[in-house]
Amino acid sequence: MNSVMNSNVVGVGEVLWDLLLTGPQLGGAPANFAYHAHALGAQAEVITRVGSDDYGREIIRRFDEMGLPETTIQIDETVPTGTAKVVLSGDGLAHFTIQENVAWDNIAVTPEALVAASEAHAICFGSLAQRCENSCRTIRHLVAATRAGALRVFDINLRQQYYSRGVIEESLTLANVLKLNDDELPALAAAFSLGGSTENQIERLSQMFGLRVVALTRGANGSLLYQKDNDNNEVRWSNCQSRPVKVVDTVGAGDSFTAALVLGLLKKMDLDEINTIANEVARYVCSQPGATPSLPAEFARRFSI
Repeated sequence: MNSVMNSNVVGVGEVLWDLLLTGPQLGGAPANFAYHAHALGAQAEVITRVGSDDYGREIIRRFDEMGLPETTIQIDETVPTGTAKVVLSGDGLAHFTIQENVAWDNIAVTPEALVAASEAHAICFGSLAQRCENSCRTIRHLVAATRAGALRVFDINLRQQYYSRGVIEESLTLANVLKLNDDELPALAAAFSLGGSTENQIERLSQMFGLRVVALTRGANGSLLYQKDNDNNEVRWSNCQSRPVKVVDTVGAGDSFTAALVLGLLKKMDLDEINTIANEVARYVCSQPGATPSLPAEFARRFSI
């Protein structure tokens, strides 16, 4: 695949408003992921659910503005659009308090959602939207409905108490790509009794769940990628050091990394090149306020060559 422009990329799960002191910012990892994938040149959709309220209508309007179709946005007449209170610590790190009983807890398997999933070259999902039975069942159904060879990306995204070992294990079994950060790896190491070095733990996860790629982001310390070619059993590692950046906030940076990672994998780029570009995109997002800043056109050009 020479260009990512023909790639269909889907985020499934939560969309919400991050309620910052400076005002509401559109958020939710699957929505952030889809926005960045689209900004980098892919066709992107979000399968999610909003309330029949002002916040929900504004999400639809914003998606339209961002070039994300509204066909896969479901409207819930009974519960509100999701919100999260966000407090930024001095270093720009975000701490979330997420509202319960909201629209994205009730994502349904609609005909539009099934079409989007079955046509996806990559689908990205996390643990947060699986906190309630309805959405959990739907997400697993849609991920399982993807074509053979599609990237099934589990961006684990542990938030508050909204995850369990069972949800993580089921998700890892469904996935063939895992993205996690340096707070989340120790949680997985504890859950699955993984000892040894960081590399040992990543390799063990890959073996246990048949993962083709594991991506570990480490904030200011850059990122580590692991790739296993199951055809010839070849393993590759890529360790990318980050360069300093003035952090405004870290919201959405991990999602932008995942988007760049996915597009690089779809384009079959060299692993070091993928790691470098994904780092640069994430670093840029850290330097801007909010999860979905406009990305410089240069980033999309790197995927279109």
